[in-house]
Amino acid sequence: MLDRRLTDEPRIARRRFLKQAAAAGLVTSVPALPALAQDKAPGSGQPVLAETLARYAAGLKYENIPEDVVRLTKRTILDTVGCAFGGYEAGPSRIAIKLAGDVTAKQPATVLISGVRTSPDLAVFADGVMIRYLDFNDAFVSLTHGAGHPSDTLAALVAAAEVNGGSGRDLITATVLAYEVFCKVADVFDYLGNGIDHSTITGIAAVVGAGRLMGLTPEQMAHAIGITVGGNTATRQGRSDELSNWKAFAAADACRKAIFAIQLAQNGMTGPGKVFEGTYGFFKVMGKKPVEPPQLGEPFGIRRAFTKRFPLGQFSQTVAQAAMEVRSSIGNPDDIQEVSIHVSHSAIKIMADGPDKWKPQTHETADHSIPYAAALVLMYGKIEPEYYEDPYLHDARLLDLVSRIKVLPSDEADRTEREFNLCEMEVVPKQGPHKTVRVEYHRGHFKNPMTDAEMEEKFRLMARKHLPADRVEALLRILWGLQNEPQVSRLIAATVV
Repeated sequence: MLDRRLTDEPRIARRRFLKQAAAAGLVTSVPALPALAQDKAPGSGQPVLAETLARYAAGLKYENIPEDVVRLTKRTILDTVGCAFGGYEAGPSRIAIKLAGDVTAKQPATVLISGVRTSPDLAVFADGVMIRYLDFNDAFVSLTHGAGHPSDTLAALVAAAEVNGGSGRDLITATVLAYEVFCKVADVFDYLGNGIDHSTITGIAAVVGAGRLMGLTPEQMAHAIGITVGGNTATRQGRSDELSNWKAFAAADACRKAIFAIQLAQNGMTGPGKVFEGTYGFFKVMGKKPVEPPQLGEPFGIRRAFTKRFPLGQFSQTVAQAAMEVRSSIGNPDDIQEVSIHVSHSAIKIMADGPDKWKPQTHETADHSIPYAAALVLMYGKIEPEYYEDPYLHDARLLDLVSRIKVLPSDEADRTEREFNLCEMEVVPKQGPHKTVRVEYHRGHFKNPMTDAEMEEKFRLMARKHLPADRVEALLRILWGLQNEPQVSRLIAATVV
């Protein structure tokens, strides 16, 4: 909580504000917010989390970030921009870009690739939709078994950097910060177990990272966090049963709301104090167990994020790789009698939890289906984004193969899920010996990382659909040298088709 002056200061500030407005006919100044106090969470003896995050955001300096973390961050930004190219022409992206184009602003932000100038929050939403559409951007599995995509926050960070004239170093620092908030809060709060969508954590991370770029003071940051957490909590229903467009775009919306919360706090709006720990705070209402304070700083959370080799949900990365490895020894997929896939309960809960995962009717359900992903690789030897659309979704031969796939829980996968997403796949042919393959660390896992060359190739495959080769190479040079860019706006301009 902020210090005890909060009980009187808002009323005093409001009276001062009204007098100024009455005298001038408009608002001429913003009421000062009270300074942060070293308050404690009720009954815990721990500092209030919103204040802890605000102070950490103010204190993190580019010069203090280890070189390998800077490099990881540049790889992350490169990969995320590439994923935006991959999702640019998708129907939901066109909707978001159209809505953005209907709005103008005195302080506009630029939508990636399209070049549309619009309000910062709508630019963030459009960018977020493009980034997430293919489910190809990076991912993270927390110590509480929660899964999510901290790179979703880049939608908010890029726009905030542009609006405030931020440099490449500013963007790198804010990205490290947003990852730190996402990963470390996820490590201590079991949002998955409590039915809370990870986009809720995305919003918290985005408001801290983008707030840093927008120049919020620690006091303003604490209020922006309070506004975001107090008003924006998403449930897991968006990722349960048959999935809709919102599965991917809840995070884009969380980032959009984060920008608005920042603007409110920057202009003097206050948010609820002790928003995590108070009588009706987030942790008490949404959680079932006490929550320990997150351990911010080394080892940085971004070190545990991983990139994706395949455009599908993170629990299927090992599944797709296992199918790729076993495919060369099975011949015709029609000759497969049965496939057994052994994974963790967490993987099953998210990506094999009901009959809709065996007969997906939407893109979003298909790219979050373990049996469908395995069948695609066994059938075609690869996964392309169009495989999640018609006619593939209703292809009788493909669906017949999907029906022969069983997804079973593995005690070993449960025991090791904090380290890797174990997949053991057994393919039983109609004739001949069984084929078995085991994958622990998929390509792209932080313990089996993709090379820079592989990252670039993934980027080129998506960007060259929209930019000529020379411009793609120029954009790659900007991304690898981001720490030398005086303004992020140059990076944004280099993406525009």
